[in-house]
Amino acid sequence: MAISTIAGIDFSKPAETVAQQLIGVTVLVDGVGGRIVETEAYDHEDPASHAYSGPTERNASMFGPPAHAYVYRSYGIHWCLNFVCQEAGHGAGVLIRALEPVAGLDLMRVRRDALDERLLCSGPGKLCQALGVTRAHNGMALSERPFELLP
Repeated sequence: MAISTIAGIDFSKPAETVAQQLIGVTVLVDGVGGRIVETEAYDHEDPASHAYSGPTERNASMFGPPAHAYVYRSYGIHWCLNFVCQEAGHGAGVLIRALEPVAGLDLMRVRRDALDERLLCSGPGKLCQALGVTRAHNGMALSERPFELLP
């Protein structure tokens, strides 16, 4: 049975609810990460959502079970990390927009070629680069390594 509650967050809830509850949760990828400070909710009814036009090969993870990663490339340049919400088949998720870095800062600085802590995870592409998130993380359960979510 799939786990849908992690760090006190019930990912089977609507994306808007999950997005609000994720603020302050720490997300780590192989021990590198920080506290979530900015999120953005998407539902299949939202024209801005990747799920709006239905399932495709690119967005299939967004229609998968809750509490899994949906990772996609934005503008062909940056990876973006989303957490899937609601029941499988629904098509909803939360974009992780920014983190306050708290773990693995030295590795983040190397990955981002940035010294200023405020610049390490101040956007969805930056935080994926800092955490080493790529398409390889797409579809992975948030309850299993390399992911760790802490209240």
